[in-house]
Amino acid sequence: MNLVLFGPPGAGKGTQAKLLTSERGLPQLSTGDMLRAAIAARSPLGLSCKVLMDKGELVPDETVIGIIAERFDQPDAANGAVFDGFPRTIPQAQALDKMLAERGHKIDLVLELKVDDAMLLSRVEARIKAGGVLRSDDTPETLAHRLEVYYKNTAPLIDYYRQQGKLKAVDGMAPVETVTAQIAAVLDAHTA
Repeated sequence: MNLVLFGPPGAGKGTQAKLLTSERGLPQLSTGDMLRAAIAARSPLGLSCKVLMDKGELVPDETVIGIIAERFDQPDAANGAVFDGFPRTIPQAQALDKMLAERGHKIDLVLELKVDDAMLLSRVEARIKAGGVLRSDDTPETLAHRLEVYYKNTAPLIDYYRQQGKLKAVDGMAPVETVTAQIAAVLDAHTA
C-alpha cells in the first residue's frame, strides 16, 4: 500500500509515519531525509542536490522525484511506502503519480490529518512557556507563515485526491494514540 500523509505543519505527519513504519512495515519516505541520505551516499542525484543546496537554491521537482524514485526502488518499499512531506503541490502529485505508474504502482490512500490552526499555535506557545525543546522553526511567527504557505500551495491537493476517491480524514487534534487508532481503522477498512 502506498500512502500519503497530508496535513498542515505540526499536524503529526512525521509521528504517524514513524508509527506506520514500526506497526505496518511501510518505510517512511521523507523527502528531507531522502535528500540528506542521497547527499551522504554521494549518489549522482545527491551530488546534484548538494550543489543546488550549497548555493541556497531549491531542489527542482524533477530532481526530488528522482530521489524519491531511487528510494522507492529499494527492496523495503516493494509492498508500499508512507510518503511524508511529499507531494506539496499538484504538479508534484502528478509527477509522483507518473513515477509510480511507470513502476506499476499508485497512491492507494491519502490520509488528511485535520487540525485546528489556533490549537497548533497554542501548542507551540505552550511548549515555549514550558521551556520545552524547540526546533529552530518552532515559533508562533514561523508556524503562522508555514500555515500560510501550506494553504496557498498544498491545500489544493485535498480536492485533487478527493476527486480520485483516495482522500480520508482523521482527527489530528486527538491524542497520538487515538490518531494512530483512527488511521489503523481507515487502513483496515481500505484493505478489507
